[in-house]
Amino acid sequence: MRTRNERATTTHATAGPRVGRARRLAALLGAVTLVGSGLSACSPGRPEPDAAAQALADGLAGADLSDVLLLDASPEQAGAELTTALEAILDTPPTVTVAAVAVDEDEDTTAHATLAYSWDLGAATPWTYETEATLELVDDAWATHWSLHVVHPDLLPGLVVATERVPAPRGTVLGAGGAVTLVEPRPVLRLGLDKTRVEAAAQAESGRQIAELLGLDPAAFVDRVAASGERAFVEALVVRRDNPGVDLEAVLAVPGALAVEEQRPLAPTRQFARAILGTAGPATAEIIEESDGAVAEGDIAGLSGLQHQYDELLRGRPGLTVLLRRPDTGDETPVFTAEPVPGESLVTTLDPAYQDAAEAVLAGVGPASAIVAMRASTGAVLAAASGPGSDGFPTATTGMYAPGSTFKVVSSLALLRAGLGPDSQVECPERATVDGRAFANFPDYPSSHLGTITLRDAVAQSCNTAFIGTSGMVTAADRASAAAALGLGVEQDLGFPAFLGSVPADATGTDHAASAIGQGRVQASPLAMATVAASVAAGRTVVPWLVGAEPPAAEAPEVPLTAEEAAALADLTRGVVTDGGARFLADVPGAPVLAKTGTAQTGSGDTLHNHVWMIAAQGDLAVAVFVETGEYGSTTAGPLLEQFLGSVPAIG
Repeated sequence: MRTRNERATTTHATAGPRVGRARRLAALLGAVTLVGSGLSACSPGRPEPDAAAQALADGLAGADLSDVLLLDASPEQAGAELTTALEAILDTPPTVTVAAVAVDEDEDTTAHATLAYSWDLGAATPWTYETEATLELVDDAWATHWSLHVVHPDLLPGLVVATERVPAPRGTVLGAGGAVTLVEPRPVLRLGLDKTRVEAAAQAESGRQIAELLGLDPAAFVDRVAASGERAFVEALVVRRDNPGVDLEAVLAVPGALAVEEQRPLAPTRQFARAILGTAGPATAEIIEESDGAVAEGDIAGLSGLQHQYDELLRGRPGLTVLLRRPDTGDETPVFTAEPVPGESLVTTLDPAYQDAAEAVLAGVGPASAIVAMRASTGAVLAAASGPGSDGFPTATTGMYAPGSTFKVVSSLALLRAGLGPDSQVECPERATVDGRAFANFPDYPSSHLGTITLRDAVAQSCNTAFIGTSGMVTAADRASAAAALGLGVEQDLGFPAFLGSVPADATGTDHAASAIGQGRVQASPLAMATVAASVAAGRTVVPWLVGAEPPAAEAPEVPLTAEEAAALADLTRGVVTDGGARFLADVPGAPVLAKTGTAQTGSGDTLHNHVWMIAAQGDLAVAVFVETGEYGSTTAGPLLEQFLGSVPAIG
């Protein structure tokens, strides 16, 4: 056995060229403050081990031991051992802190450093532990005895650190303020080709047949089959187990076809609020990259809609087990476990009774279309349905269209604030000219309501020229202020993508005149126009509420809607039902219906067509119906509104 002096001498001879560098490093790090240092004083004139301990901690944290003076191994050998053992987690370096340094009382050339490790590996809690390093004073420089125990107390040569990730249970999406579950794990079938079940020469033909039966591009799927590994399962389509929508028997009769059963977060039906809720599925490479390690390959992530926007809330935190594994035998020992933290539920106000009814009404509508229904007293969005013609676009909440004569509710409020009342007289000529541009009423406007009529009659009959003629009574800013009082043309942080309209405050001339009848630069979404109807019904400015257990915080308009103004608007819009273009709603069971029709011309020449609208309120229910291309609001959107009101529960 070598004596201590022999060992020191031999090690010093091997590591001698590094001693000068270690001394310089010790001098540089001598001022570092160490956590919990319990250092006993060295002999006078000797360096203390603190700087060497800190250099060791820094080297371990950065997986770079080139500036650490070592005994029993060169920095290159130790670095190789370190990177081999930690290869699985090197991308997430630890924090290594010197928790204490103590010089032996009996042997003042030996010191012990306690190192505190903390690894943030993406679990809810970090992996923490302590190790101990032995330092020896060699020719006035402190060197560390290298061992993998410095990295982890149980780490030995031949062992490596491995991790096993356990995805967290995903949170659900709730509706009706938390009363019902909208999105939850539901059984699906992953349909595709298992290349181990069919001869290589027949794989292309099987792929072609599967793609054709599933309505996919055969050539593209065959290319994917060819590009995948020889034992791969090549997924073609994921379908609901209970309602696959394809001929499963025919698909599974194809040689090599396979259905893999699993669960995915799904809404009650494929179309249920799909443009709003979005979808969830295997995380894409882009999502994984942007997650900063929070999402891994194979995880389920929100791919679109609210499920993507609130993915961090829904996905929770994965569980993690850290193992010490012997690669040659597969033996492993767990050294740390963090249980997964389930995702939280996302609460919405969507109510299946209203959403299903809206989607059923729109099912046969060809152009882009939408129905938005709100509880007027709270602003809760009960339905936000976009029809099949919207092709997945959330027309209901982010569509941008001229609102046509539904905007006359806003123009009426501006006129009320200018001094008119429902019984005030206005002129309704056949045509009105502003700066050389002629404006006319709609082609079937009743001639018996031309001439001098009341404001109530102008709204009921939707007289364009009356509103054009009174444009000079208000400024564009006045009209924009009235719109804001009805929740239109404002910016609010609602917690979901929404367009609440745009009303120019600087319009003049023909632009200002066109604004009076909801054309020109005025734009709105169905959500925005439902908000207008809700504000009239509630007697105050309403803010849409779709996400969260509580209504969103919102800024009040500069001039809020008063109860008196709302009562006058209710009088005007009730007249549309009793005496105007919405008489078909007069016999809808329940509370009296308030309504306004709207038709907005857009395009020119061969592309000229009408955007058609209806907005309404009945009791505490406010509704907007929109179809991108139709005849008139009363004839195209009106029947859809009537059908919807007749198929949903009354409120208030």
